[in-house]
Amino acid sequence: MAEHDIPLADNAASKAEIPAALAGALRDWAEQYAHESGAPVRAALAERDEAVERLTSELRNAKHVASEALVGKAKDQLAIDGKDAQIADLRAQLERSMAATAAESDTRLKAQMELVGATTARDNFAAEIKDLRAQLDAAHAERRSLKTEKEVLLSRLQ
Repeated sequence: MAEHDIPLADNAASKAEIPAALAGALRDWAEQYAHESGAPVRAALAERDEAVERLTSELRNAKHVASEALVGKAKDQLAIDGKDAQIADLRAQLERSMAATAAESDTRLKAQMELVGATTARDNFAAEIKDLRAQLDAAHAERRSLKTEKEVLLSRLQ
């Protein structure tokens, strides 16, 4: 054995035990050390928890704003689609109305043309009748003249 070596005893009494006061003090020191060494981590963790909570709240708000925007856009699109349908319906009504008006106008024009044609034909017939009467009157006058001449000639022959 060396000079510095301490002989070890083989019996149980020679085992070293930590006194309770020292063990309590070591335990208190270890807890305090752990507490103090973990304080910056806990502060950072608390800050991160607050940041996470704030970001979660902001995300919730952003989702709400986005969903409101989507609902608004959907409503606008439905309104636009409704207006498009109304415009298409009005266009169809206008086209039907225009077709009906055109057909009525064509019918009226045809009737007026027939009336103008009938009036023109009537006027033409009236002029022709007048001309034929004038010819008839002239023929009657010539006949009377010929009849008179015939009588004169017959009376000379007798």
